[in-house]
Amino acid sequence: MTNGRLWIVATPIGNLDDLSPRARQTLREVGLIAAEDTRHSAPLLAQAGTQPRVLALHEHNEHEQAARIVEHLRGGGDAALISDAGTPLVSDPGYRLVRAARAAGCEVSPVPGPCAAIAALSVAGLPSDRFVFEGFLPAKAAARRERLQALAAETRTLIFYESSHRIVESLADLRGAFGDAREAVLARELTKLFETVIAAPLGELAARVEADANQQRGEFVVLVAGASGEDADAQLAEGRRVFALLREELPPARAAKLAAAITGAPRKRLYEG
Repeated sequence: MTNGRLWIVATPIGNLDDLSPRARQTLREVGLIAAEDTRHSAPLLAQAGTQPRVLALHEHNEHEQAARIVEHLRGGGDAALISDAGTPLVSDPGYRLVRAARAAGCEVSPVPGPCAAIAALSVAGLPSDRFVFEGFLPAKAAARRERLQALAAETRTLIFYESSHRIVESLADLRGAFGDAREAVLARELTKLFETVIAAPLGELAARVEADANQQRGEFVVLVAGASGEDADAQLAEGRRVFALLREELPPARAAKLAAAITGAPRKRLYEG
């Protein structure tokens, strides 16, 4: 018996009209759909005109559900993976399922479509030839600030996802790590009724969102311009200066960690030179 195929199907990030004809047809034809939240996916599947068997697949049950889906594929049935919105596996579960399907000898094919990160990048007006997708920042403030300090010298455009209950704090931390003048863009509720795209220096952007409760609602993509080459060089030079001073009193690993936290220079590069 020939194995079935696993389809990775991109779904709308807001506007249901963005479901492609090919995605609609695929969802109608497969015998099993794995969805991150079956309640959330129900309106989409109804709009697509399909009522297949639907399994919930999320970060807490992916290993168990992957085995069930692979069993279905090995029985000759096709299956589809969808996320709550956008392209599966982009800050969403699913890679374990893809690995399991491939290991079982099943074909895995994409049905491309919406992705919030790429949609935001396309309208941001920031350099898009090279970029870094960071997904969601850590929820805890200390870990979030440490991560941002490690990215402060990154020269590529940075893309983050953020939720409504952390957007004010995250913008404040971005401002602290990258400075008030760094160019940034806030893309909120893309393709939805209250879509807004605001481009401003980080200091202005953080203050504007903090002062406007309406801009704190919904789903967010935050894009930040990369550091200029001169900025990155200056930051690394300052990091090495601080590292050299701290190393006189501390073990190298501890000195490097503190120097990186103080200056934002990449910790690994502090040992060079």
